[in-house]
Amino acid sequence: MGFVSEIYACTMGAGLFGRAHLLAELPRVPGGSQWLCYQSSIGSPAADAVLAHPGPVVVNYHNITPPELVEHWMPSLGEEVRLGRAQLAALASVASIGIAVSEFNKAELDAAGYNSSVVAPLMSDSAGAGASPDPGTLRRLEAAREGGGRDWLFVGQMLPHKAHHDVVKALACARSSVDPDARLHLVGRESCPPYVEALRRFVRDLGLEEAVCFAGSVSAAELAAYFEASDVFVCCSDHEGFCAPLIEALHHELPVVAYGAAAVPETLVDAGLVLTTKEPVLVAAAVDRVTGDDRLRARLIEAGSKRAMDFTLESARSSFRDAIELALYKTGGSGGSRRETETAEGDRGERGHHEREGDGDDLEGERRASRSDHA
Repeated sequence: MGFVSEIYACTMGAGLFGRAHLLAELPRVPGGSQWLCYQSSIGSPAADAVLAHPGPVVVNYHNITPPELVEHWMPSLGEEVRLGRAQLAALASVASIGIAVSEFNKAELDAAGYNSSVVAPLMSDSAGAGASPDPGTLRRLEAAREGGGRDWLFVGQMLPHKAHHDVVKALACARSSVDPDARLHLVGRESCPPYVEALRRFVRDLGLEEAVCFAGSVSAAELAAYFEASDVFVCCSDHEGFCAPLIEALHHELPVVAYGAAAVPETLVDAGLVLTTKEPVLVAAAVDRVTGDDRLRARLIEAGSKRAMDFTLESARSSFRDAIELALYKTGGSGGSRRETETAEGDRGERGHHEREGDGDDLEGERRASRSDHA
């Protein structure tokens, strides 16, 4: 688009040093020549900086988890997301346009008072070949498969609204009925220690210590091995603004069984088995059907491969470009021969490919701002 961009952040992980600037260094150019693009995903001081900035604003909304889903386990996180939603509403008064990664998120922008909003899918490079599976991890997982039983996979931060416990309940039902040797792999950063501790106790009380793997954060190659060695991706999350791991599963030709909360039906469409309830026995039955019915499995994999191609990096870039051009058009392209755009994103530090909210999700991202100059 002819923009030269810089990133500004409240805090940075080590991997961003030299690639981003501290928010305190954000320049203030009056007269509408400097644009700000704020990436909203949690409460952040960056939002206050954007509200006080003289430049036009674009809000890129990745969704913010409702506080009631997390505050019981992490009161501090509940306050952060509550602040984030208040800041999202306040930004409506200054935003030229709101950009959402799903229609579900767009509806939240509209409800918050944004005069103009569009959908531009999540930018992800997972449509490419990706990393090769880590040989050691793959050997270990394949060795476990020799004893029989199907492998379930869920990828997502260990936060209460991701509802790992409901997947564990379904696994217990499956092992007591149709698949006594079934295994579950939980991949993702342990972001909420009280919830993780309770989840481990729950697994232990059910006698599933040998059946449930708490993989934690893994490398891209290790993640590829988990996708390669699994039979089904199971998601029982209570809230997703997009859920990028669903698309990753589709790219890896892994059939999906998912509870249809929030944006999940929109993300999958017909590319997965979307459930209207997550009663454990019904989730277990759905997994058994998807993994045991070869025709259904083949149909889901085919539909999934087609759906995954709707989220290529190229198409996401094109949609985002169209949104920015619409914002420029709506403001008459103010800024003359030189335009700058600032983006701020609320987050909790540098993340890995496997730790998104779909991320999407909604509690991930750098607290950062990006400045673009049009020469």
